[in-house]
Amino acid sequence: MGWIVLVVLIGGVLYLVSINNNLVSSRNAYKNAFAQIDVQLTRRYDLIPNLVETAKAYMAHERGTLEAVITARNNAMAGLKVAAANPGDATAVQQLSGADTQLTGALSRLMAVAESYPDLKANQNMLQLSEELTSTENKVAFARQAYNDAVMSYNNTREVFPNSMVAGWKNFQPAELLQIESVEKRVVPKVSFT
Repeated sequence: MGWIVLVVLIGGVLYLVSINNNLVSSRNAYKNAFAQIDVQLTRRYDLIPNLVETAKAYMAHERGTLEAVITARNNAMAGLKVAAANPGDATAVQQLSGADTQLTGALSRLMAVAESYPDLKANQNMLQLSEELTSTENKVAFARQAYNDAVMSYNNTREVFPNSMVAGWKNFQPAELLQIESVEKRVVPKVSFT
């Protein structure tokens, strides 16, 4: 009888250890996925000053637009550093999301203004930087999707019973999805029937 109780206790302990290990693996997966976002966003942020410098030569009287891009870039970089230090911090991830949305808006305004400068549009450096930025934006989108998938998997693992008991006991906090809105998706088109 004592052996049966001992076997059940050992089985229970091994089951709890297995749940804990699963939670740790899931948490590490979303942290790794965030590291990929960090790489791509850092690349994006590194390209922006070169883009602004190239545009500056052609758009001297558009100083406000250029400064808005640099300010938004610096805010996004600061947000990325905070979020990268702890990708599990929901507030940091939300702040990064907001800062990156502002940067996307500022870049969109810069590109719209640049359209009215034919020499700038034809500049080889500007074309190359714009292409690299577009490529990087695609990589950011893929990395964000991988991160959000890992966060969803972690949160699901954390919330199902009996994992939720172990997660609460071991203080596994929920992770936040990274949702960077595109300015184009937020603008509601005007419809007029007159």
